Amino acid sequence: MTTPITATYRLQLRADAFTLGDARNIAEYLQQLGVSHVYLSPVLTAAHGSTHGYDVTDPTTVSAALGGPAGLRALADELRTRAMGLVIDIVPNHVGVSDPRQNAWWWDVLKHGLDSPYAPFFDIDWRTDNGAGGRIALPVFDGENDVAALRIDRTEPEPMLAFGDLRFPIKPGTDEGNALAVHDRQSYRLANWRCGAATYRRFFTVNSLAALRQEDPRVFDATHSQVAAWAAHDVIDGLRIDHPDGMADPTAYLLRLRQLVGPTRWIVIEKILGATEPLDATLPVDGTTGYEALAELGGVFVDRAGARGLAELSTEIAGTPGDADWLELAETEVKRQVATTDLAPEVRRLVAAIARDALSAHDHDALAEAVVEVLVSLRVYRPDYAPLAGSLTRAVAATVEANPSLAEALSVVGTGLAAGGEAAVRFSQVCGALTAKSVEDCLFYRAARLVSLQEVGGDPARFGHTPLEFHMANAERARRWPRTMTTLSTHDTKRGEDVRARIGVLSQVPALWTQHVLEWERLTPSPDGITGLFLLQNMFGVWPADGTPAASVPDLRDRLHAYAEKAIREAGLRTTWNKVDEDFEKACHAWIDAVIDGPVGESMSTLVGRLAPHGWSDSLGQKLLQLCGPGIPDVYQGTELWEDSLVDPDNRRVVDFSVRQRMLATLNSPPSVDSTGAAKLWVVAHALWLRRQKPECFVGGTYSPVTASGDAADHLIGFVRGSSVLALATRHSVALADKGWGTTVLELPPGSWVDRLTDAVFAGTVPLSEVFRRLPVALLART
Repeated sequence: MTTPITATYRLQLRADAFTLGDARNIAEYLQQLGVSHVYLSPVLTAAHGSTHGYDVTDPTTVSAALGGPAGLRALADELRTRAMGLVIDIVPNHVGVSDPRQNAWWWDVLKHGLDSPYAPFFDIDWRTDNGAGGRIALPVFDGENDVAALRIDRTEPEPMLAFGDLRFPIKPGTDEGNALAVHDRQSYRLANWRCGAATYRRFFTVNSLAALRQEDPRVFDATHSQVAAWAAHDVIDGLRIDHPDGMADPTAYLLRLRQLVGPTRWIVIEKILGATEPLDATLPVDGTTGYEALAELGGVFVDRAGARGLAELSTEIAGTPGDADWLELAETEVKRQVATTDLAPEVRRLVAAIARDALSAHDHDALAEAVVEVLVSLRVYRPDYAPLAGSLTRAVAATVEANPSLAEALSVVGTGLAAGGEAAVRFSQVCGALTAKSVEDCLFYRAARLVSLQEVGGDPARFGHTPLEFHMANAERARRWPRTMTTLSTHDTKRGEDVRARIGVLSQVPALWTQHVLEWERLTPSPDGITGLFLLQNMFGVWPADGTPAASVPDLRDRLHAYAEKAIREAGLRTTWNKVDEDFEKACHAWIDAVIDGPVGESMSTLVGRLAPHGWSDSLGQKLLQLCGPGIPDVYQGTELWEDSLVDPDNRRVVDFSVRQRMLATLNSPPSVDSTGAAKLWVVAHALWLRRQKPECFVGGTYSPVTASGDAADHLIGFVRGSSVLALATRHSVALADKGWGTTVLELPPGSWVDRLTDAVFAGTVPLSEVFRRLPVALLART
């Protein structure tokens, strides 16, 4: 690595809107902003029209649509001339197979079955009793009689089976007769996507993403040929690894990857940690992609005193408190549901593996029930990392105690998992998929106490973090994982950082929020309580704060409708992706329009105008603490200004960099904290500049909490980095606005300190009213 990593900037590439060439064109701006490395979304060839790149169809080539290898090299060279570097996101777990013609490996496997040299590349169940007669079941049909629509397309040099726009290969010598007869001779069987018949491991429940077997060295070498070339030719400084938990042996994979790219290149993994789970210190990585830091950074601004009031509102409106006890029971219920429906193919295959590894012919139904109960009891993505040793044994034992009627079946489960073979591997893979699909993609849409806590890697049962918890977590990060990534927004977050910050303010005003929600429900009743309370918080989070009517904001109405549709289908309470309740969805859409256009919208505008300044204060605070805290901070594209993103694809919208370039070029004094976002850009730039000027204070630098004295001391959160940087932020600003800082003071470390944000100079004991006179944050550097 030629350039030390101090901060990254994530760019979402899109062939239709933002290519490698476009990234090169903003390199100067990113250099001026202060980041050390550009962090790219996946660059390998993906499905035509992909807007994210995680559906790679050819892992051996850089996407021509994005600019190809020449475009990547040109970007890397441009960054090198600016003393910057490059980090790339790679996707080793799966490839895109939505259109088989685009994936040569998948096409060959469909065409030749087990005779294909690529058959071992994919995690396919070829057993004759796999439910598809030993063939690959492809869930592509939508209707009961779709099979009758199959035809043979002979317009190409080789005949193909055709279903609508999709094409499937025909094994040589098997194309005689009608389409149905030809179909029956193939190594695959086309099936209805609703019947859960997939016989290949998928990415979670996504039929269009087929999992790879990275445990096979041939697969690793083939899928990492570009990574090897990037390392050999010094194109990259680091890698972000997407979803390592899906692989058979993440630790072995990461060891092999480390050997490939060398000992110094930065590697961070998308590892979602459980509420009390530490990152495995034996992994050859620099850390995670930062979801645990995200929860801490946002959580320290949440007022725990608001938990009771918001739980009471949730109980009154939604019928559930959304608290820790309810969430635990709800998670168990949702996991059972997902394990027996969406993930039924994976669970069936796991059960069969357990029976084989245990050499047992035990009743399949009882064994399946036992497996599901053990899976449900675990609260981590997978239990086979070193710090979790013994957790699976304890889970099986606890399940026996809770379900004595399953004792015999659970004995088989324990025997099969203890064998250390396929069953143990597959159990961990299914465990992660179940956790993701049931918690993040379902439960987090069913709870509505405070939705800003319902984030990837978050624990909504924990209503915020105390300053003590925050500081202890940061100190441990500084000591154990000084180069881990930290983040506030990603392409996977369900709400952007500023949206979460504003929603978090509701924890400070539970009575005020309750008053408004009850009035809004009287004026414009929602289709059901949980849906209404959940969506109202999200609308509050993105509502315009400058007094502009929501109906006049371009695209906002459409974005809210799209978000609501995804949210209610993910929740699965009244409508689902598989079984749409059109009447309920129409009622939801009508309600959203009524909110936007009616008296509720007017009232929402008034409330947002009142509370938005406190959301901005928290947003500046969490941003400064992230940028100055332990780890390598990532700035997600566009978030140097206020942003109002919701869940994907909303958070992958194209960013207008020209606005940011002009604003950065013209900022010359501390701006006011208003709807323009200039104050956030000011804070981001000055924090990044300071990281670049004083790197020894940050990565590898010490971490020490600071505390104030006085009646408002609890409203300060801050720390010292190294010996000469001090980051301070205001918390719980609603109550502070009424009483002020008063005589609250801070004893500064020895020396003279200048606030890089305002140029004010301080020394000794200073009133916080002076420190925060112009901004709710301060960035002090010892002169």
